[in-house]
Amino acid sequence: VQLQASGGGLVQPGGSLRLSCAGSGTIFSIFAMGWYRQAPGKQRELVARITSDGTTNYADSVKGRFTISRDNARNTVYLQMNSLKPDDTAVYYCNAHLTLKNDYWGQGTKVTVSS
Repeated sequence: VQLQASGGGLVQPGGSLRLSCAGSGTIFSIFAMGWYRQAPGKQRELVARITSDGTTNYADSVKGRFTISRDNARNTVYLQMNSLKPDDTAVYYCNAHLTLKNDYWGQGTKVTVSS
């Protein structure tokens, strides 16, 4: 089972990025998928999560700016990030969770918001 995250980069404050996480090796449609981030010197935190039935939840800090979505036919989850702020700078990781045993992480993609 593999998760491949992509789409990170350098963007100016107020800009947008879309992260993608493509899964392989299992049927991800039954998994809850999430995006987490870890800034330097801080703990990893949940950014957004989408369940198998499409229910979403977001960290308060990104509500109204970020949107998580999934394409089960492509085994892919997306994170559309708008109105980016310097505080959004972090390494973003995707996660697929079904059970404690079936819990997988991608390699991370770096997002830097700076002028």
